[in-house]
Amino acid sequence: MTGPRPVLVVTGLYDPTADVVIGELHARGVPIVRFDSGDFPASLSLEAELTSHGMQGRITTPSRTADLAGVRSLYYRRPTGFTFPHLDEQDARFALTQARYGLGGVLASLPDCCYVNHPHRIGDAEFKPSGLAVAARVGLEVPPTLITTSPDAVRAFIKRHGPVIYKPLSNPVYRIDGVSSVVKIAEVAASDIDDRVTGTAHLFQKLVAKTADVRVTVIGRRVFCVRIDSDLLDWRTNYSRLTYTPIQPPPDIESALHRYMDFFGLVFGAFDFCVDADGRWWFLECNPSGQWHWLEPETGLPMSAALADLLERKT
Repeated sequence: MTGPRPVLVVTGLYDPTADVVIGELHARGVPIVRFDSGDFPASLSLEAELTSHGMQGRITTPSRTADLAGVRSLYYRRPTGFTFPHLDEQDARFALTQARYGLGGVLASLPDCCYVNHPHRIGDAEFKPSGLAVAARVGLEVPPTLITTSPDAVRAFIKRHGPVIYKPLSNPVYRIDGVSSVVKIAEVAASDIDDRVTGTAHLFQKLVAKTADVRVTVIGRRVFCVRIDSDLLDWRTNYSRLTYTPIQPPPDIESALHRYMDFFGLVFGAFDFCVDADGRWWFLECNPSGQWHWLEPETGLPMSAALADLLERKT
């Protein structure tokens, strides 16, 4: 391949965070090929052949072509899902699986490519019980947690550890009167628990008496910590009530973060902690595709440049 190697950016049409990173890379003269895997195959074509040197071929968008063997990095953000509205239900299901394992498998097999993050590693790290277990394994403090379908187990857990909160294990979007909504974190009492708990898996966790929250964004080996002050149980419910302060993480926290990242094979992670009155940091979760850019103008932390460095392969 001749010329600079491109960075592939895989995300939906509306992604302001990706836009910022793309702008940073453009300013450095790094070529970009951006596409949404949800556009496949209508406006995104694939040609890949397995050779002794790995996958060879190309991905073509309406405006650009990427040589699969020459991809510098792949920034996997938030692509939309595959859709085949012109097919009946069974044919669409077949076509969707072929697209997922075909295009998805090729994108996961690029030679000499830096993944931020590798889509398979994202999938592994998105399981909240796995993240909690690994956090405890690498030395982070995790609040007592119960995952169950048993109402009696929940009531006993509340009796031992109350106050307790309910947290969704994942948070798909609900549409209520056309407005996007999600299930919120909420404190629960034993009297709130009934047989509806048997309907699916639920996560309950001891409520930490916090003095602040901390969002930690890990980009490669760089760690950016921001203290978030508010009077909210879940600070994500009202950004207008938040104040931000860059801070340094305790040394034992930083080393544990890198062990966590290494376990899952991640190079980017957005971690949430809460801090109690004794200064103890309690791990809540890590989102391998989490948002981060809104913190940069609030704090001046050079996260866009750090992510561009990673994709450019300066670090």
